[in-house]
Amino acid sequence: MAEVDRAAHSGTARRPEVDRQALDEVVRFTSELIQIDTSNAGDGTCRERPAAEYVAEQLADAGIEPTLLERTKGRTNVVARIEGTDPAADALLVHGHLDVVPAEPADWSVDPFSGEVRDGVVWGRGAIDMKNMDAMVLAVARQWSRAGVRPRRDVVLAFTADEEASAEDGSGFLADRHPGLFEGCTEGISESGAFTFHAGGGLPLYPVAAGERGTAWLKLTATGRAGHGSKVNHDNAVSRIAAAVARIGEHEWPVRLTPTVRSALRELAALHAIDVHVDAPDFDVDALLSKLGPSAKLVEPTVRNSANPTMLMAGYKVNVIPGSAVAYVDGRVVPGGEAEFQATMDELTGPEVSWDYHHREVALEASVDSPTFAAMRAAIERFDPDGHVVPYCMSGGTDAKQFSRLGITGYGFSPLKLPEGFDYQALFHGVDERVPVEGLHFGVRVLDHFLRAA
Repeated sequence: MAEVDRAAHSGTARRPEVDRQALDEVVRFTSELIQIDTSNAGDGTCRERPAAEYVAEQLADAGIEPTLLERTKGRTNVVARIEGTDPAADALLVHGHLDVVPAEPADWSVDPFSGEVRDGVVWGRGAIDMKNMDAMVLAVARQWSRAGVRPRRDVVLAFTADEEASAEDGSGFLADRHPGLFEGCTEGISESGAFTFHAGGGLPLYPVAAGERGTAWLKLTATGRAGHGSKVNHDNAVSRIAAAVARIGEHEWPVRLTPTVRSALRELAALHAIDVHVDAPDFDVDALLSKLGPSAKLVEPTVRNSANPTMLMAGYKVNVIPGSAVAYVDGRVVPGGEAEFQATMDELTGPEVSWDYHHREVALEASVDSPTFAAMRAAIERFDPDGHVVPYCMSGGTDAKQFSRLGITGYGFSPLKLPEGFDYQALFHGVDERVPVEGLHFGVRVLDHFLRAA
């Protein structure tokens, strides 16, 4: 492939492989970052600064100059640039967030902030989402420094705050207030891609994200006539909000296939030896999904828009009809599906319930035919020749949404090799989050190879 040839001509193919120190460091960095509690409950109390200082120290120790930036005191981001050998080449952004979702210790088998390494596994909040990737990036950057390695293109490293909430103190702040730090960056990689997905029958897949559904968190408000609970009341705000929520929850959204999802379905069908024409006018996506077995999980959430009611708030006493009621809905929008989403919400809420965006971010689409995607595929297949890289669209979102404001195309690529039975996706925000040591080692090797060849 072109990327492999380019690496060979530039000499990267003859450069030393990842050393033992990098393999040891990725485990230690993952563990020690987990021990720094950066829980983000979305209430503004999170402080990522200790983790940011830890990252900055590791970079500075390797001769890489870090820049620490804050919009809000304690909500710290770290950015650094590693110069490439080709000044004419576009730069590549590699970003990972430092915050994590909260964890309830009573629910866990271990202290979620212990970073315990036991039986070849690193345990704790952030082991998957996403201090493991932060650690891999640090280990690779330090390895390059020791070996005198430089990538072909500039690599900009960004360790962000606030991804688990609004990103206003993290990637949003960096994109809006410090765009110069990302000068020349045309593409970026981050979380939620290139992990082993066991599809059954000895078929290991590596889904690489080339798209994200848009975020459409909604606030619904119904108003009515307040009054005594024993009286007839046809202007009941609770009834109105409940009816709207029920309509939203029961709505069946039409199929809307994006280019990334079509590519995913095409490749998955071929790997499962299913004869189907994804581009045919009468193509039935649900029929195909029913034949894909576990692989259907990779694409099922992204063939349509979605809207799930999540919160209800109304009233203060059982015998008082309140004058207003509120509900929240987690909406997700496929690329190109926003107009349909808005029109559908207008219809489902009806004239007696208003809605507005509580939080909104764009949907993303990236090319699966780009040289960068080819380089990611080649890096994975080099270290797992039995693995099959497939594109997919994320059902949720990442910091790539904010960086897209700078014209940066985002991919999900945080490589991990995982054993069969290890449910990677279930551990996102889940109990007993953990990552195998061997998975981290695989990730460092793949990331090193990709970043030098891309």
